[in-house]
Amino acid sequence: MRLLLDTHALLWWAGGAGQLSRPARVAIAEEANDVFVSAASAWEIATKHRLGKLDRVGPLLDDLLEYLDDQSFRDLAISVRHAQRAGALPGPHRDPFDRMLVAQAQIEGLTLVSNEALFDRYGVRRLW
Repeated sequence: MRLLLDTHALLWWAGGAGQLSRPARVAIAEEANDVFVSAASAWEIATKHRLGKLDRVGPLLDDLLEYLDDQSFRDLAISVRHAQRAGALPGPHRDPFDRMLVAQAQIEGLTLVSNEALFDRYGVRRLW
């Protein structure tokens, strides 16, 4: 399975996975699965940290690429196609980070690991 971690799923995994659902924990831990982390999540974490909303993620943010490598997670860059799709998505969801994750999941055929039920409206496979 090819998974794309929502930002909260990444943070919860890094924090010990206690807040993740059991199916999400099992899927992320399964070595046969490819686990991706979007550049949008790095952007979201850095932005929220700067604004004081995620004050305990400083060490993770400082070494995020190293952490991803240690976990065998793959980073997913934002392409022009991703940006076009995210900007054109219909519906009420206004969070630009979430819209990018939806677009990337759609284009790359990834299963989005998220507790965000609103993603279901966009026809992406979601695991929680």
